[in-house]
Amino acid sequence: MTTISDDGRRATAVVKAREPKYYVLKTYLLDLTRTQPPGTPVPSERILAEDFSTSRTTVRQALQELVGEGRLQRLQGKGTFVARPKIAQPLVLSSYTEDTRRRGANPSSRLLALTTEPADDEIAERLALEPGAPLVRIERLRLTDGEPMAVEQSRLSADRFPGLEAYLERYGSLYAALREEYGVEPVEAEETIETGTASPIDAALLGTETGLPVLLLGRQTFDRDGRPFEYVRAIYRGDRFKLVARLTRP
Repeated sequence: MTTISDDGRRATAVVKAREPKYYVLKTYLLDLTRTQPPGTPVPSERILAEDFSTSRTTVRQALQELVGEGRLQRLQGKGTFVARPKIAQPLVLSSYTEDTRRRGANPSSRLLALTTEPADDEIAERLALEPGAPLVRIERLRLTDGEPMAVEQSRLSADRFPGLEAYLERYGSLYAALREEYGVEPVEAEETIETGTASPIDAALLGTETGLPVLLLGRQTFDRDGRPFEYVRAIYRGDRFKLVARLTRP
């Protein structure tokens, strides 16, 4: 049987006494997210400040960080609650619709913009086009079970895909329209992932708060002939998604 000496107890007490109140508070809230089911309300700022003998500023900081990490969810006018687990998004070449259905959830999209615009230097290079070439820009709000999850912008050559706007309306799926009307399917892609914060416009669309973490994805998609045909920029809610990749040794 292992026992703790008086010196060990005193050392533990000293360590605990030196722990900042912010750290103690955040540890308590983290334990709450691990042991309580999603939707469990978190004590109010006033109660937490009193219970931990700290300022409400410190309480707000801890709550804000855990909201940004996706462990807590703040609902306007209702309070703060234990959040649902993040959605694990595998890094595979498939559509949002396919990924969502694979998880057993219901995907939907809201068309935000469908326009034609000239290609800037970056997009022209990504799609092997001349700068200024006409592009179809498709901007959509992606939802899962009615909850906003991502804002996605796709750009494709208007010359290569004439009439795409009408076909997109007919099929409802971009990849289905490309496959059925143009014989183009995604075979390979290069994807970059960065972190950022939600702008006021993005936050309003995603139903989150300005400044909260988001995942910024950029994807260049190639067809079976190795030609780039699509460039996508997407903003995913950092509080609802985590990205998962399966790695193998080269």
